[in-house]
Amino acid sequence: MHTKILRLIVIACTVTVLGAMPCMAQERPGKGEVKQIAEEAFIYGFPLVMNYAVFYEYFVDKSGREYKAPPNQLYNTARVYTPQDTAIVTPNSDTPYSFVAMDLRAEPFVVCNPEIEKSRYFSVQLVDMYTFNYGYIGSRTTGNGAGCSMIAGPSWEGEKPEGVGKVFRSETDFSFALIRTQLFNAADIDNVKTIQAGYRALTLSQFQNKPAPPAAPEITWPKINKQLADTDPFAYLNFVLTLCPPTGGAAVEIPMRTRFAQIGVEAGKPFPVDKLTPEQKAEVEMGMKSGLEKIKATVGNLGKEENGWRVATHGFGDRQAYAGDFALRAAAAMAGIYGNDAVEALYPMLATDGAGNKPDTSRNRYTLTFPAGQLPPANAFWSVTMYDGKTQLLIENPINRYLINSPMLPDLKKNPDGSLTLYMQKDSPGKDTESNWLPAPDGPIFVVMRLYWPKSQALDGEWKPPAVQRAK
Repeated sequence: MHTKILRLIVIACTVTVLGAMPCMAQERPGKGEVKQIAEEAFIYGFPLVMNYAVFYEYFVDKSGREYKAPPNQLYNTARVYTPQDTAIVTPNSDTPYSFVAMDLRAEPFVVCNPEIEKSRYFSVQLVDMYTFNYGYIGSRTTGNGAGCSMIAGPSWEGEKPEGVGKVFRSETDFSFALIRTQLFNAADIDNVKTIQAGYRALTLSQFQNKPAPPAAPEITWPKINKQLADTDPFAYLNFVLTLCPPTGGAAVEIPMRTRFAQIGVEAGKPFPVDKLTPEQKAEVEMGMKSGLEKIKATVGNLGKEENGWRVATHGFGDRQAYAGDFALRAAAAMAGIYGNDAVEALYPMLATDGAGNKPDTSRNRYTLTFPAGQLPPANAFWSVTMYDGKTQLLIENPINRYLINSPMLPDLKKNPDGSLTLYMQKDSPGKDTESNWLPAPDGPIFVVMRLYWPKSQALDGEWKPPAVQRAK
């Protein structure tokens, strides 16, 4: 362990965004500690790197098929997601998305919505580069009336401007606004387009019709894809850390980052993999591997087990909600990055069938039956979405149906006793029940139930999702 790289990093400085603070002497990590630090850093950084990969595809890589728009420009997706949308795992296919990546370094940003009819759900989810959900605008929180809210970065100091209802503070200088607008059915898409045309996302100077402040420096965004991220995650983490000042959670962030710096994980620095000894490289690789295994194990234990579904009422949230549980934050990103707080949307995820087995529709057919009067309790709407169990992406199928949701109820067939049965299988169950068919892949399945603006009985466990049963 007595190598040049470790000698170089036993003196580590606290992250530079805090200013000219004195360097702190650190002990050199002993044998086995490199692995432990690498594991901790991998778990901590997993959602940050995953988030950056999406950011790069959506807002930087103009040549990519997932590109939406540059930062500070609103983009509307006037359709729901399909199997062609692969940047985000477990994508929602209920609500057309609108996006804006906000660069908050020079000035705050203002997001406005038009008046929307009360029967239609919409939400604006605010997510920072840590993947913390730090605020909501929309049906549940601010209502469906027209309004504007302001998003300010960590260094902004000023008064709330006229015409702004609420100010949200982002811990990071770059932030997402993810806007979901409910689509009732295919014929409703023009109404959604009209609403999307009424969304506005403006810098504060544009909103106030004033001269813009000096522009922030250009950033060189490193190219990223899944293969590159898997190969060198700490190099990307070192870049992303430059976008994530530790001021919001300094008591946790600063000691943790000081510890990470002992192995070369440090904001703005190249990760010195070429200077590591074979033993150190082996420890780093083992740490990353064990970190990934811990994240996967946490995904498998998200929330409570209810009839074969994992129901997590604390899977997504802000810094306070995670309370330093970085494995939970990483697991939330792996299970479905940009998931909502449970009070906004509850996500029961299918783990096993009623017999305790992993569901696989290459060999089996399954049914999901909601007893009469026991449909998912949601103030807005609910859905059941089918994904490929290997990729967690939507699947091609002969009827282009990726989910069944509550707006479809008038077209679904109920059983004589008033219950509702959904058929989850790769082949059609027959014309008589095809209206209730949720097409499945030829292999393992991953099913997510969504309850938008869930009622209290869903949040407190009084209502439980029914077990998925293997059809005979």
